[in-house]
Amino acid sequence: MTKPIGVGILGANPDRGWAARAHIPAIAASPGFSLAAVATTRTSSAEAARARFGARHAFTDARSLAEHPDVDLVVVTVKVPAHVELVTAALEAGKHVYCEWPLATTAGEAAALAAAGERAGVHTAVGLQARFSPTVRRAREMIGEIGEVLSATVYSSRGKGNTRDVPGWTAYTYDRRSGAGLVEVLGGHTLDLVQYLLGPIRELSGRTAIRNGSHRVAETAEPIAVTAPDHFLAHAELDGGAAVSVHLHDGEAAMPRTRIEIAGTEGNLALTSAPETDPWAAQAQIGRLELRLSRPGSPEWTVVPVRDAGELAIQAANVGRVYDQLAADLHDGTHTVPDFAAAHRLHELLSTV
Repeated sequence: MTKPIGVGILGANPDRGWAARAHIPAIAASPGFSLAAVATTRTSSAEAARARFGARHAFTDARSLAEHPDVDLVVVTVKVPAHVELVTAALEAGKHVYCEWPLATTAGEAAALAAAGERAGVHTAVGLQARFSPTVRRAREMIGEIGEVLSATVYSSRGKGNTRDVPGWTAYTYDRRSGAGLVEVLGGHTLDLVQYLLGPIRELSGRTAIRNGSHRVAETAEPIAVTAPDHFLAHAELDGGAAVSVHLHDGEAAMPRTRIEIAGTEGNLALTSAPETDPWAAQAQIGRLELRLSRPGSPEWTVVPVRDAGELAIQAANVGRVYDQLAADLHDGTHTVPDFAAAHRLHELLSTV
């Protein structure tokens, strides 16, 4: 029996966060991985995370975690400005790295990390998990059934920032310098999904706006200087000539939702967010999508059945599929999971907006 790949998670907050909601359940469900170590910035929280998540080791120093012999894969789930330092430490230790998206705060930083990953000769992976959704993969298989793709329209919203007072742990995302705003996070996931479905974007133009610039930290009433856009509108042309329009926005007062409609010469496909009680699940990279097909002469949209045997909770499901594919890559020496080079190309695309 092959020994499970030992995972060390940087940013394993024991109380909240993406590591607890997505990565920990995904690792626990995968026979290919085991949780070797966790790290936070404080000894008390690191030990609490180790006990809660069942890790073998706890650290407060990223380099110590990366250099431990039980750790084969370092997973980076901290705030984006810290990614360069922590990813670099893992690569210098000769370990495989799975970093959450966005990879860095700038395209230049992403380029440097991609080059460092190449020099290290290890597998790198970035958390662009929307392309692993069963619905997305089924839609990609069906693109040929709607003829030549003429255009695509993408709309996606989040409830984040729909009140004046916002949780303190989200305050940093309203600072454009954090690299974790609407454009970087949802914009990156969305453009990667468009390209996975329809091919490369050869030209992109866009604009951003701040429509709600008045926020306070809920716990302290401290005002937040909002510099990160809450609206992102873009027009793109694909290599195949299709036109794409994208509208993303934060602060949705109604239930957040996503709809991606692809128009072809012989029909249309639509991917829509499924009704969920979790508003974060409306994002394509997190939630469950439904697929429908429309044919000429028929006013009805036909539901396309999608096989989804996943048993993980909604926020962990697509991340779990990334881990499954990454395990296969590490075992077979293949490179099918989006890597740092792919992340760099996506950062370059976003930088044109």
